[in-house]
Amino acid sequence: MKFTSYGGAEEVTGSKHFLELNGARLLLDCGMFQGRRKESSEKNRHLGFDAESLNAVILSHAHIDHSGLLPMLSKFGYRGCVYCTPATRDLCSIMLQDSARIQKRDAEWLSKKHMTFYPPLYHDQDVREIMKRFVSVPYEVRFPVLPNVFMTFHDAGHVLGSAMVELEYEDKGKRRRFLFSGDIGRKNMAILDDPWQPGPADVVVMESTYGDRDHDPMELMEDKLAGYINETVERGGKMIIPSFALERAQELVYALKRLELKNAIHDIPVIVDSPLTVNITEVFRLHTESFDAEFRRLMAENGDPFQLKNIRYIRSLEESIALNRLEGPAIIISAAGMCEHGRILHHLKNHCGNRKNRILIIGFQAKNTLGRRIVERSRSIRIFGIDHDLYADVRVMNEFSAHAGRAELIEFGERFKDCAEKVLLVHGEPDAMKSLKGALKKRGVENVMIPKEGITLDV
Repeated sequence: MKFTSYGGAEEVTGSKHFLELNGARLLLDCGMFQGRRKESSEKNRHLGFDAESLNAVILSHAHIDHSGLLPMLSKFGYRGCVYCTPATRDLCSIMLQDSARIQKRDAEWLSKKHMTFYPPLYHDQDVREIMKRFVSVPYEVRFPVLPNVFMTFHDAGHVLGSAMVELEYEDKGKRRRFLFSGDIGRKNMAILDDPWQPGPADVVVMESTYGDRDHDPMELMEDKLAGYINETVERGGKMIIPSFALERAQELVYALKRLELKNAIHDIPVIVDSPLTVNITEVFRLHTESFDAEFRRLMAENGDPFQLKNIRYIRSLEESIALNRLEGPAIIISAAGMCEHGRILHHLKNHCGNRKNRILIIGFQAKNTLGRRIVERSRSIRIFGIDHDLYADVRVMNEFSAHAGRAELIEFGERFKDCAEKVLLVHGEPDAMKSLKGALKKRGVENVMIPKEGITLDV
């Protein structure tokens, strides 16, 4: 087997991993790179491989940094199948259309303002073409994806529908097992079941996002969130929360629901201003098979876990614009999670200059994104080409992260110390990868490697 990473090598976004085995070509994920607009546009327009040469595509989950360039495959001539779980298929059907609309709308807006813009990577028709090729495969079903190559999805516990990908194939007369972790979830997180615990594998490709640090204890999450909300309300400000539309927004609303039931926070408006988040929340309601026991219990006892006493889910642009006139304290949750596009940009522009307000970051922010500059508390932030002073208070809550922390990643990788011939680290920044590699080697995991983008490895 030969392995080449065309995205997600020594970086967190744009996951694209190319396998050659038994004369066939298989792609794991086809994600969009997220960063500076110019750099992102250039990287995303060139896949690095011939789409027509692919025999199959396997998608670990629906996050745009793993799925966002799938329409480029159909645009460039791919005519094979895209294998994923049923929930991932349902999510992609709305998320990829949303991605196409955002690209078109942003290009039109910037053009009208006579600012530098980049043409959309793809259009609605490209999304429709690739969605025709999706094949849904449930968890724990051994399924043939290529001649003598069998795939099994296992629950990754990261987001709804997320999967670890196990491939069984024959090489030189010997049966072998390959494991792609996708993004590994955390244990004991709200809503979803815990990640699957893998058995032996010959080759392992695993994520390393938080390879150099652990998250704060989840037990403190609700108290900390309540404190941030109540402090903001008491000084008359608004809390602006950039959130990934998939999983993070639902986890946040669920946390607010639990705080509301305990009367732990002030009764203020909660606005979810993201048509995509609204649609994704509806998909959650269709896939109760992925929910953990605690979440199902709360549903039975207290009704809809995504419905609060004073919550508004906003789809229309007119309602979103009207929020500019909203007076008094409120919580505004809006996409996108790394603040690179979408309605969150308008809310940040309108509220970042007021010291009464607070920006709460609840997800990983990749290098060179607006979200990363907010986390680093830059004195000013550039939105739509204009610099704005950042006076609003900024807080970060890593407890909401859906990625395994350092200790959980070490525990995951250590499972393969007596069986894996290669452990390849992807989806992480260089420092995190080096730290995780060193920790695994200390625990006896040999042949840990950090692939370089575009460099083929014989595994």
